Amino acid sequence: MTGSDPWVTTANSFEGYRIVRYLGIVRGLTVRSRSVIGTFGAGLQTLVGGNITLYTELAEKARSEAYELLVRHARDVGANAIVAMRYDANEIAAGVTEVLAYGTAVVIEAEPRS
Repeated sequence: MTGSDPWVTTANSFEGYRIVRYLGIVRGLTVRSRSVIGTFGAGLQTLVGGNITLYTELAEKARSEAYELLVRHARDVGANAIVAMRYDANEIAAGVTEVLAYGTAVVIEAEPRS
């Protein structure tokens, strides 16, 4: 992520800014799986209980990758912001999960000060 990356919010607007152009839906999609060794390690962690860190790390990496792809897509269409950003995740096969980050790409500008 760089200083020129679009601003991102789960809200529908940014306080003090107005949306001057809607550029459409943007998304970032990644599909990830845990290695056989990772799956075995996570299985051992389930025996102990508590946070299954191997799965937590996998989920965090998948969300991070989907988010970065979302931001790249927004930048490519000329957006300087993304509103109504959301995540969605689905298991598409045993041990294989897709993570989707999506939102609306927009161009915003500061509202005039009174």
